[in-house]
Amino acid sequence: MSILLQLVEGGQAVTDSLSNVSDAEGIDILGLIWKGGVVMIPIGILFVIAIYLCIERYLTIRKAGNLDSKFMGGIKEMVLDGDIKGSQRLCHDKATPIAHMIEKGLSRIGKPLEDISVAVENVGKLEVYKLEKGMPVLATISGAAPMLGFLGTVTGMIRTFNQMKGQQITADLLSGGIGEAMMTTVAGLVVGIFAYISYNLLSAMINKVVYKMEATSVEFLDILHEPA
Repeated sequence: MSILLQLVEGGQAVTDSLSNVSDAEGIDILGLIWKGGVVMIPIGILFVIAIYLCIERYLTIRKAGNLDSKFMGGIKEMVLDGDIKGSQRLCHDKATPIAHMIEKGLSRIGKPLEDISVAVENVGKLEVYKLEKGMPVLATISGAAPMLGFLGTVTGMIRTFNQMKGQQITADLLSGGIGEAMMTTVAGLVVGIFAYISYNLLSAMINKVVYKMEATSVEFLDILHEPA
């Protein structure tokens, strides 16, 4: 029993020691981040922009991809019954890229089918452009943030070596300066990786929406063939 108690007490002591070390390391890391230099400011700004664009684009694209399974059925029924106004109101109420495309096509009913197809395609291109709004910025952040991090590291190293002039170079002094300089590289890479992954995931979501738009436009044109 005494051995078990000693093991428990020893394990508790080790846990407390690791906890204290972790807390100390967390404080040191925060201190290094603050000492990373002015380059940490633009990196932080890019991180905030990347988070905002990621959330905003995700919600917008997700909303754009929502397609009611009964939507095209209702459009088909109204068009075949000659209720063009009713079908336009239905599209207006949905207010999605697909609905905007169909609404534009409905407004051109009576004209040659090629004209209707071109009108729907043009609206589709405009809606895709709206979905891709902000994506180039996210792609730029994925490349610019790591470069800013490397720039901060280089300038930090230069500053560290300048501060060592006339001083006795020790391992602690050298490692401390290098550690502070490397924080910008770490921060830049973290922001860049986040932006890169977000960009690719959002691009995949946009491609799915574009596929739905193309499929729906073909279905709409097929509906217009039926009355004839």
